[in-house]
Amino acid sequence: MSRHEVENVWDYPRPPRLERFSGGLCVAHRGVELVRATHAQRVLETSHPPTYYLPLAAFTESGIAALRPSARRATACEWKGVASYLDLCLPGHEPLRAVAWSYPSPRPAFDALRDHVALYAGPLDLCEVDGEAVQRQDGDFYGGWITSWIRGGERGFKGGPGTWGW
Repeated sequence: MSRHEVENVWDYPRPPRLERFSGGLCVAHRGVELVRATHAQRVLETSHPPTYYLPLAAFTESGIAALRPSARRATACEWKGVASYLDLCLPGHEPLRAVAWSYPSPRPAFDALRDHVALYAGPLDLCEVDGEAVQRQDGDFYGGWITSWIRGGERGFKGGPGTWGW
């Protein structure tokens, strides 16, 4: 049974809201635990599942060592600022290109994202929130994590085919 109240992404605001999340967060890939956190920052935006920004201090030594600046160009968010992308390079495995991103110099309203990293759940073996494996947000741009208490209502979540213009 979840300790969380059900959230409908259509009740989230636009512009997005940044909030602190307290709970267990874990990320692992290829048998390597990358992150073990007890808190993060969540960005909540209309039609999007929450995006979790994990503190760099929560990355394991192996997790930090595996992150490398990505050759992918930066992207810009009108609210958060300019994002830099990171590749995950674990020894003996193909790199996961641009699987993570951060805002090294976020806009003032999102300054709490400084020294935090978000990860796309899809390519990773495991992303958990409070012991529950997350589902990834559809599409290849947004990085929301879907749990049992996050609902998309009748319209669903932004990210899949036909939702770009929402």
